[in-house]
Amino acid sequence: MRIQEGALWTWCPIFPSYVLESLAEVYAYDAQAEERDLSPEERLRFHQEHSGPVMEKLHAWLSAQFAEKKVEPNSGLGSAIQYSLKHWERLTLFLRQARAPLDNNIVERALKKSILHRKNSLFYKTENGAEVGDLFMSLIHTCELNGANAFDYLTELQRHGEELVKNPEAWTPWNYRNTLERGLHS
Repeated sequence: MRIQEGALWTWCPIFPSYVLESLAEVYAYDAQAEERDLSPEERLRFHQEHSGPVMEKLHAWLSAQFAEKKVEPNSGLGSAIQYSLKHWERLTLFLRQARAPLDNNIVERALKKSILHRKNSLFYKTENGAEVGDLFMSLIHTCELNGANAFDYLTELQRHGEELVKNPEAWTPWNYRNTLERGLHS
């Protein structure tokens, strides 16, 4: 089971084990799809076949909690169930649309970075310092999105400053490793 930041059980730890196990099963299916390197359309069909029944049972279980008066709607669990049911269409988009992710963790991580940077920027002493900080945060995040180590990238930029000026495109975070491997520098 992959524990995901921002997943349903992170924002609501009061869900019963049935809910957590159901979601863990869906994430396990997603991991299998990823391991098999399925195309988006194949992944969609795989989820429809395997995760669809799990999500249908989960929806029925969530709905039954209110119908059978097992959960008080005003309780913490009741609020979590109401939230899940209210957003069910969006929670199950991965069963209807190819390329739809199970969660929005990548967006949440990006937002956390900008919030952290906003808090850190309170300590910049000058406007120029803030601009430099913004530049570095943007560069670091771009490196992360492209699978590049930001420290290594900046180190290589320093080592190959002259080549960088001559051919900046070759030294972008998504190209610089190929540039180093091909020996296009000096």
